[in-house]
Parts: sequence; C-alpha cells; structure tokens
Amino acid sequence: MTWTAPEIDRRHEPYLGDERAMLEGWLNHHRDTLLDKCAGLTVEQLRIASVPPSPLTLLGLVRHMTVVERHWFRERFGGENLPDLYDFHADPDAEFNTVDTADAEADFAAFRAEVAAADAVAAGRDLDDVFTTRRRDGGTHQINLRWVYVHMIEEYARHNGHADLIRERIDGVTDS
Repeated sequence: MTWTAPEIDRRHEPYLGDERAMLEGWLNHHRDTLLDKCAGLTVEQLRIASVPPSPLTLLGLVRHMTVVERHWFRERFGGENLPDLYDFHADPDAEFNTVDTADAEADFAAFRAEVAAADAVAAGRDLDDVFTTRRRDGGTHQINLRWVYVHMIEEYARHNGHADLIRERIDGVTDS
C-alpha cells in the first residue's frame, strides 16, 4: 500500500488582530500552505525533483522546514541542546539529498511535532524577549522573538513559492 500525504484544513491568514495574533496567524497559514502543497500526493510524487538540475522536492521542503522550526524556536530562542535530525557533517543539505530513502510518513509526523514544540517554546513569551546567537562571521548579536516570527514567515513564503512550482510540475495543480 502506498502512503499518501494527508489532506489539510488550511488556516487562512488573519485580517484583524494584535501583533502577536498576526504573526502567529501568518506563520500558521504558511505552515499549512506547505502541507497543502503536499496533500494527496504519493511518496513517489513527494520525492520528485521536478525542476532540474535542482534536487528540490516537496518532501525535502517539509524536512527542511522541520529543521528550521527546530533551529530557530527550540535551539536558538529556547536554548535547547538538541541532536541534528540529519547527518549534516556528511552532507550540509542532507534533508534535501536523502529523500530517496526517507520515510515520508515519519517526516510529516516530525514536522508536526516540531511545529507543536516550537509553539510551546514561544507560548506565553514576550515578542521582545531577546537571545544571543552567533553570526556566520563568528560574531554574536541579539535577536528577539518577533524577529524569529518574521524570519519564519519569510522562510515559509519563499519555500512555498518553490512548492507551488514543484506541485504544478508534478500534477498541474495550481489552486492549492
């Protein structure tokens, strides 16, 4: 039996609300949009790199956003010391490059678990709560929770654009 990505009841972006409601609402909308782009596809379809020469796949995007959720909310903001989900020492793009042997059902479950964990870390925290993080040049700077929300919305928006193109190439769907 072939596993198929489940359908999702996508939450829509908020039209009214305070800053926190807007940030959480837009982030949830983009999280759901990525899952919606995968809905109804088989594992084989989720693994299709449909824009050669790029190895980008829908399953790879789900795995990548799982890593990004974990990194920014739990590791950086929450200060948790967590093991890597993939062998990034062997391959810095492991979440994208190992989809041919990936367990899609487990990857979708991991995505949902990381989203829930990210939400739990941010719950009740002030958008102005600050943490110190390393820059790529080795220095450090301070970032607040508000920045994390804005960055995550931007990250999802960019990758959902990729997902739009990949999904259209796979089966012609453009309205999800």
